[in-house]
Amino acid sequence: MSEDRPNENRPGLEPGTLVFGIGNSGRSDDGLGWAFLDRIQKETALGGQLEYRYQLQVEDAALISGVDRVIFIDSYRGDLPNGFQWTPCEPMKEFAFTTHVLPPGAVLSLCRDLYGKSPRANTLMVQGVCWDLQIGMSPEAERHLENALQFFRSYWQGES
Repeated sequence: MSEDRPNENRPGLEPGTLVFGIGNSGRSDDGLGWAFLDRIQKETALGGQLEYRYQLQVEDAALISGVDRVIFIDSYRGDLPNGFQWTPCEPMKEFAFTTHVLPPGAVLSLCRDLYGKSPRANTLMVQGVCWDLQIGMSPEAERHLENALQFFRSYWQGES
């Protein structure tokens, strides 16, 4: 789901950047990763690529091997300062593979081990509070999403 837009003095994602939004918009706040992508797609000059995922997969290592930078955005159960957390993401030294859980660090490990590539990576966790089977996020998650978006806009403008 990539879309190129002309630069209109908006924050931008440079070519070679891949952003994964992880979650499920049918489970309330679990859809924060997707909501984040929806918002930046509307307001950001995209030179990078956006990918929506229910969960990360082994095949994503191949996709990551072709980029310079990857950002993983996902919801988080628990408390985070200001409702979000931005951290560097490194390949995991050890991980257990299951069909339901493959963390970003494991995908980076697979990318390194299978393709000899180690793109720069970060995770952006956004705090959710409701995980029910329903469309739409809680008011708290909406506020946390806005805080994360404000941080991301400022961060990305400083990257250039």
